[in-house]
Amino acid sequence: MKNTRIPNLSTCIILDLIGLSSYLLPVFGETFDFVWAPVSGIVFYFLFGMKRFGMLGGLFSIVEEISPGLDFIPTFTIAWFIRNRELKKDLLKLN
Repeated sequence: MKNTRIPNLSTCIILDLIGLSSYLLPVFGETFDFVWAPVSGIVFYFLFGMKRFGMLGGLFSIVEEISPGLDFIPTFTIAWFIRNRELKKDLLKLN
């Protein structure tokens, strides 16, 4: 059976805002990114399931946070929309 776990959209938005907050601290922002990057990857992995989607998304989240200038990408929110769409397709197949 497929993984049917999906976090709340508001949780995903908050996590993206945490990653984006490094822009508020110009000097310390990059240091925050190095701390937040592995944390966001681990959180992503557990929020979206510990299978391929969670692992690939977690790795992407780490790379996105460590790379300068890419913090604006809402990784968690995009992943929520992808998972939500997949779950809706699976439900339609069952009916």
